[in-house]
Amino acid sequence: MSNLFAIAYPDVATAQKVRDELIGLQKQRLIDLEDIVVVERREDGKIKLHQAVSNTGLGAASGALWGGVIGLLFLMPVIGAAIGGATGAAVGASTDTGVDDDFMRRVGEKLAPGSAAVFALVRTATQDKVIPAVAQFGGELLQTSLSHEEEEHLREIARAANPASTL
Repeated sequence: MSNLFAIAYPDVATAQKVRDELIGLQKQRLIDLEDIVVVERREDGKIKLHQAVSNTGLGAASGALWGGVIGLLFLMPVIGAAIGGATGAAVGASTDTGVDDDFMRRVGEKLAPGSAAVFALVRTATQDKVIPAVAQFGGELLQTSLSHEEEEHLREIARAANPASTL
């Protein structure tokens, strides 16, 4: 089962650094992320989701591939690839994986204009390595799916790693 963490930061740049740090830790196999998204509340109040993975792009690529293969059977690979790509992009755009976009937008509306939050859906993590890496950026823990005891333990570890952190 995955755990959700939403951490607010004063600006988008810091939130993107945290996302990049977590992706780097995933490459080191210290964390297994199911999804990671930076949610930005712009100065005009609009919410922008910076997804790590584009379902539209993945859908278009796989649709073009399969459309081309099917098109080869009917001696029209270019038309098959075009139709498959368009269909795949449409299906990919309507697919929501990981953290629910509507939920992230609702939480994002509570952010101050110009600030951002990182939403991470974590399968597993090496806590003694990951928490200090994230705590160095500060931030405010908005929401988790942890129990109250586990959340308090997380806050204690974060404070020990960075006393200025409000995680």
